[in-house]
Amino acid sequence: MSIPTPAQPLAGRRVLVPGGTGGVGEGVVRAYLQSGADVVVPTRSDDRGAEFRTALGALGVSSRLHLPTHDYTSFAGAEALGGEMTTRLGGIDDVVVPVGGWWQGGPLTGITDGDWSTAFASLATTHMALARAIVPRLSGAGAYVVIVGQSAEFPVPGSGLVSMEQAAVLMMQRVLAAEEPAARIHAMMLGPVRTRFVEGAPEWVSTDEVGAASVAASLATDLPSRTISLGSSAEAQSFVSGLAAA
Repeated sequence: MSIPTPAQPLAGRRVLVPGGTGGVGEGVVRAYLQSGADVVVPTRSDDRGAEFRTALGALGVSSRLHLPTHDYTSFAGAEALGGEMTTRLGGIDDVVVPVGGWWQGGPLTGITDGDWSTAFASLATTHMALARAIVPRLSGAGAYVVIVGQSAEFPVPGSGLVSMEQAAVLMMQRVLAAEEPAARIHAMMLGPVRTRFVEGAPEWVSTDEVGAASVAASLATDLPSRTISLGSSAEAQSFVSGLAAA
């Protein structure tokens, strides 16, 4: 195991980022690689993994980046992922789960079976499957972070299934935190995010700021389970600087 240095404070840490190939996840993966961690990002296909390596630039060729082809969206798949990561890397220290999506299909009274499955049931199942498989395997060195949007706490007409699914994930985090008092299990609640896919406005939180906040939460061993609000770029920078000062 590598010895941490100020430049790479998470050297030797084993980090799992399901959903890491997405816009928000990319910043998370970058931040952990830059901090010296070994990062596992399960992908849907080898081609998707190759595309992600290219998007990461110089970091994409790091030997500490692991891109196994793995479907973790079911209970069986998530359990297999947890077992495989434990076998290959010897354990799991930190987890960040930027798994989500957007749906704008109209009022709830008009949803279809397909809408329900895609926008609510599938995503909620993925989050629950990962938590059930991974939380018991955590080493205790790091934190488990689920990422949700602000829609978890206010209704979005026409996109109600998103609000419902995000609210369910937020409550899952709160229940896990109550049931696992010795663990650090956070929810990171994001406002609009700037990514390489969405330019956004300057005041939006950037994907790199989400990554920096995730690393800061990993390092803050005295930060108990909580909801971390990153509603804007300024709020994200305040969170990171506040932990650094502490």
